[in-house]
Parts: sequence; C-alpha cells; structure tokens
Amino acid sequence: MIRTASAHWAGGLKDGKGTVSTASGVLAETQYSFSTRFENGVGTNPEELIAAAHAGCFSMALSAQLGNAGMTAESIDTKAALTMEKTDSGFTITAVHLDVTVKIPGASEEKFAEAAQNAKKGCPVSRVLNATITMDAKLIA
Repeated sequence: MIRTASAHWAGGLKDGKGTVSTASGVLAETQYSFSTRFENGVGTNPEELIAAAHAGCFSMALSAQLGNAGMTAESIDTKAALTMEKTDSGFTITAVHLDVTVKIPGASEEKFAEAAQNAKKGCPVSRVLNATITMDAKLIA
C-alpha cells in the first residue's frame, strides 16, 4: 500500500507560499506558509496535518483493539495536540498528547484501558513519530 501527497513552494521561507495536495483529492492545492506554521495565519501546516493523521489513525486502531476485546464503541472522539519545540538540532516535534473520549455502554474500564494503551502503541502514526506520546482516555458508559 502506498499513499502519496505533494507540496509546492515558491519564494523565500518567510515571504514564500506553498500548497499541499493529496492523491485522493481531499487536499487540493491547500495553502500553507510561514505564517500558518509559526504564527496564526489562515491555512494549514505540516504539523496540523500530522496531528490530524495521528487522531484518525489512533481512533481506527482503538476501534480494532476494542473489537479484539469483544467491544464496539458507539463513538470515539480523539484530539491530538502536537508540540513542536526549537531544540539544538532545530525545530522538532517533541510530543503528541491524545485526548480520547469513547462511548461504550456497559464496557469494562479495565479492558477499555488496555485497548487504549495497545492502540496508542500500535497505531502506525504513533510508531513513525520520534516523540513522547501521552494520552488521557475517558470511557463513557
């Protein structure tokens, strides 16, 4: 399985502008720039896209882990907060915090917690990131 995306950039770092696109067409020449990445400009940025990918990947991984434990969630809501810091080697993604709320009537808290931890460790996006990944997982019965 291969997934593709592309980026185009024109100009200098601070005054330039770019676009990102995905082969699926979900993103089509979506704007990004220095201001969308390091300030509060309108548009997306690579870190926001990584956070979205991590939230989506984790939610699916958790659904699979819950299924393995004999549970099916009515809903899984995941927010990923990515932290990027300037380190000695340059800007680095140092952490991602997953805030998860899952609704499973009558579920075992213990089985849920185990499934959530397994999903956090096993999600392909979690495994590709060289960052500390933390999580708050809340079960709504």
